[in-house]
Amino acid sequence: MRQSPIGMISATQREARLILKNLKKTSSGNFYKGKIGWNNVIHVISGIGKTNASHAATFLIEKFSPLFIINFGIGGAYPSSGLRPGDIAIADREIYGDEGLWLKDGFHKTDVMGIPLLKKSRKKYFNEFPLDKNLVKKAMKVIPPNPPLIKGGWGDYGIRTGAFITVSTATGTHRRARQLEKRFSAICENMEGAAIAHVCAMYGIPMVEIRGISNIVEDRDKSKWDIRTAAENCQKIILTLVKEGRM
Repeated sequence: MRQSPIGMISATQREARLILKNLKKTSSGNFYKGKIGWNNVIHVISGIGKTNASHAATFLIEKFSPLFIINFGIGGAYPSSGLRPGDIAIADREIYGDEGLWLKDGFHKTDVMGIPLLKKSRKKYFNEFPLDKNLVKKAMKVIPPNPPLIKGGWGDYGIRTGAFITVSTATGTHRRARQLEKRFSAICENMEGAAIAHVCAMYGIPMVEIRGISNIVEDRDKSKWDIRTAAENCQKIILTLVKEGRM
């Protein structure tokens, strides 16, 4: 019997260079396939933003029927998260940060409108999409906090799990970062995750999201960023997870 693949999604090729060394490009657009350890893998480079991410996730699920999806890449950590550049964040839920209603007293989530973004059976999804608890637990078990340096691996880093926010407009001020992290009790910001979680919920496909922290979300200063370390640490985590076969 043919084994269903593990699906992977990153927004850019830069975020997936180590992963792509194990895979070959297919005839289906920005899709790559191959084996990591004993596992068949299908990876798609979606492009940035919610629409590109939704399209990629839908195509991946419809064409390849993955067992589950790993969404990965880099992200910005909110000031109170305790994370730093190079650290790892794992989402326990994804939240649309822009969808909602703006009134005189400010922003309100879609539940105030009374119209869910998704209704499946009796469950209604408004801004928030919980991710697969078993996958999150397995990821945390395989990746203990501050593991020792391993051969061919990486140095000391922190790891946290919590809520991620997906935005259409990336935050570039400290004030806005504080507003968002307080409003949603979130640790990390990105531009694709909630859209992928939304599509996965539609199809009933389990999902886990792992991001390397490239920067703290504050007044924008790219001289403080470390995109390379964030991307490499994240991919090494993914390779460890998939090769060990505990997923």
